[in-house]
Amino acid sequence: MNPVLVEVERSGFVESWHRGSAVGLDASGAAAVRLGAPDDPIFPRSANKPMQAVAMLRSGLDLDGPWLALAAGSHSGEDFHVEGVEKILASAGLGAGVLRCPEAGPLDAPRRGRSRLRMNCSGKHAAMLATCVAAGWPTESYLDAGHPLQRAVRAAVRDLTGETAVTVGVDGCGAPLFAASPAGVARAYRALVLSEPGTPERRVADAMRAHPRWTSGTRREERRLMDAVPGLLVKCGAEGVDAFALPDGRADVVKIDDGAMRARTPVTVALLRALGGDTGTGVDVAALDALSTVPLYGGDRQVGAIRPAPGVFA
Repeated sequence: MNPVLVEVERSGFVESWHRGSAVGLDASGAAAVRLGAPDDPIFPRSANKPMQAVAMLRSGLDLDGPWLALAAGSHSGEDFHVEGVEKILASAGLGAGVLRCPEAGPLDAPRRGRSRLRMNCSGKHAAMLATCVAAGWPTESYLDAGHPLQRAVRAAVRDLTGETAVTVGVDGCGAPLFAASPAGVARAYRALVLSEPGTPERRVADAMRAHPRWTSGTRREERRLMDAVPGLLVKCGAEGVDAFALPDGRADVVKIDDGAMRARTPVTVALLRALGGDTGTGVDVAALDALSTVPLYGGDRQVGAIRPAPGVFA
């Protein structure tokens, strides 16, 4: 059984906890932290998106800057995200009608209106379609697991993680989802930041780090983490997944067993600190402190917190 990584403490009483697995790689690539079973396969969910973006660049997609960050991100459906998705589609001579992701409302304002453009994976879907146009592949079947695009994605995931997917599922957005272990995903994120400038891997990492509000949103935790730690690359995935890498190759992935997203960021901050990622030049320690726990309220006052389990990350 994986260890307890996070406690939920209310009024001095631990009322809940979250188990999970995690792995942290040091600058040499060796495992400096191992918790639970990080070699067991998981569905990384949207933490796979940077690898999917690498596959798209390898296949002829020509995106950089905020548009590439949007292609590799899980955006909040803010107006500028929608405009970016439309521009990616327009660059390939396409309109929103070709998107096959489901309709959704903005993550920060779900009552504002639902559309495929506002769905948090629409940047990835628009980039997938633009890749198909660039490569001369059919667009109608771009989500089929046997499509040339998805075969390229599977190859990129294999190359970057060093693993062959033992299971292929369907993600929430409808795209094929390739399983990998937390250790494999950590190796992939390490490869993204250490690759030579100008390579598809480094282009994805550089775009995401330069434009964090395009990979997530104006107020999202991933954006706040990347703002707090210069050079940090972070991407979350549904069901309690977080992955990060520092510029020197230190990398970590966490998977919360019960899928609780509330437990994800406190563990990420604890692991970042365990790897020494909070000591570099320009690190905003106060911002990390604010993300290290999630406050719990009773009425209008704080009465507890969601926090890393004591002693686990020491």
